[in-house]
Amino acid sequence: MAKNNHTHSVNANGYVRRDLPGSIMKYGIILFAAGLITGIIAFVSDYQRASFSYLVTFMFMVSIGIGSLFFIALEYIANADWSVPFRRIVEFFASIVPLFIVLAIPLLFNINTLFHWSHAEVVANDSVLKSKSPYLNVTFFLVRVLVIFGLWAVFYFILSGNSRKQDITGDQVLTKRSITLSGIFMPVFAITLTLCAIDWMMSLEPHWFSTIFGVYYFAGTAWSSLAVITLAAVLLSQKGYLYKGMNNDHYYSLGTFLFAFTVFWGYIAFSQYMLIWYADLPEETFWFAHRWQGGWIYFSLFLVIVHFIVPFGALLSYPAKTNPARLKFMSIWILIAHYLDLYWLIMPNYSTGGHGFSFSWSDITFPLFAVGLLMIVFNLNAKKYNLVPVGDPKLQRGLDFQLHSAIYEPEAAGAKKDKI
Repeated sequence: MAKNNHTHSVNANGYVRRDLPGSIMKYGIILFAAGLITGIIAFVSDYQRASFSYLVTFMFMVSIGIGSLFFIALEYIANADWSVPFRRIVEFFASIVPLFIVLAIPLLFNINTLFHWSHAEVVANDSVLKSKSPYLNVTFFLVRVLVIFGLWAVFYFILSGNSRKQDITGDQVLTKRSITLSGIFMPVFAITLTLCAIDWMMSLEPHWFSTIFGVYYFAGTAWSSLAVITLAAVLLSQKGYLYKGMNNDHYYSLGTFLFAFTVFWGYIAFSQYMLIWYADLPEETFWFAHRWQGGWIYFSLFLVIVHFIVPFGALLSYPAKTNPARLKFMSIWILIAHYLDLYWLIMPNYSTGGHGFSFSWSDITFPLFAVGLLMIVFNLNAKKYNLVPVGDPKLQRGLDFQLHSAIYEPEAAGAKKDKI
């Protein structure tokens, strides 16, 4: 008898577990292999350029992984209902967090290529670098990498483990434990994400500093991880891999989040620029001046349009936030925009070595690797676990979630309130 690879089980809430199409793993492996092979060639042919290009992709993957873990914790702390049907998708994307230490290995072998402060003879003749050397030194840098990525992995394993165990036991105590752990995670996340942004990106130019840089990276991290979550949720919902009860209010909530972080990133980016421009201190302004020269001026202007103006206009209206096709397109757009933002943050430091703005084939190679890896990891998780947290006590409330009655029928909402 032929084996049925589609339907596995039917949950009491109506969830039917089905295998994802085999093409996801197939194309994931192709992209991963193509990116890995050409990436190795890139390092062999020009290890300096490849190191900077790979750093852009690495920070992109960090955004997706730790941003997803942030939204898991946020759901628990906020006691949110509407996002419960999507949370397992978020957990799948967060599963790349334990891989960070492995993904960082090519960069750790090229610390001297990336970071000016890693050269002892340079630090000895630079008073600014010498004053920062207690923090910016290779030993302490490696310690921070291990501690930060280790902490993130621990929180991921516990939170995801509780969720998956709940699928089997239905134990509500697991939710309470996850809420408590999420409360601990949030301040740890704020500190470690800031240190990660400083270590891997801001310290590329160790003479420059910005007190808002960690928040800037957080804005892009939350925005991009939400985009990949939205893209997967809409696709899976349309193909029938989630609940049939998914409605416009779920889409509207995802679209509203995307719009909110579009505005938040714009606010933080403008605040950083405006404060540095207004103070007009040479030790701060040179960082922006460098991104206004040698062809980078066009990239900077293009980034404003791609990263803020287009997403703002495309997600402004209510119909746009509830249109699945619009949400899918803008999710892909946002992921590209975030990659370009990271490129803008990192690559000018490569061009300070006498290189002007230039685009290399290696800048495409590593994103292929990242996309392939995400597809493989997601597919492997989907084979082992439900796509929906069927044991979560708030799942039915999440499925029944509605906004329109309270927003568009105020009289009915008021009557209901009076009755209560």
